[in-house]
Amino acid sequence: MIITKQHIPDVAIVELERREDDRGFFARTFDVAEFEAAGLNPAVEQCNMSYNHKAGTLRGMHYQLDYAPEVKLIRCVRGAIVDQIVDMRPDSPTYLQHVSVELTAENRKALYVPAMFAHGFQTLVDDTEVMYQVTGKYTPDAERGQRYDDPALGLTWPHEVTVISDKDKSWALLEGAAK
Repeated sequence: MIITKQHIPDVAIVELERREDDRGFFARTFDVAEFEAAGLNPAVEQCNMSYNHKAGTLRGMHYQLDYAPEVKLIRCVRGAIVDQIVDMRPDSPTYLQHVSVELTAENRKALYVPAMFAHGFQTLVDDTEVMYQVTGKYTPDAERGQRYDDPALGLTWPHEVTVISDKDKSWALLEGAAK
């Protein structure tokens, strides 16, 4: 694996280090020792998948509070997405800064999302599947979210939003959000 830290120190892009031959290639997608050596949390507790019918589908921006933290490793295994995360840690020097990356089945990159980062993505093509490795369990009372179009977040999305849940489009704007 090739782990590249981003401008927000706790965030990383994880790329495959491919071993190729006549059959194709082999690559490790996750390794506890390599994650620990890079200062990343390797404690996967659950794996999730989302399937998205249509291009332009938006999911997010979700996170959980500190008492039930979730660290995520996000990988697009079919199709393509633009994945964006925002630092929601109020005392962080990178509070409200974001990282955006295109994850596709072809580039096989993954995004490491630290705890207390709002996470969301938009599909670029129909029939897109996204895998999540998560360090903690979903805790409904710890769940929070921000509107994908909140001006305070400064996010731009590549396409018009064609499909979004009622919940995701009704998150409060930042100035009214619970902390």
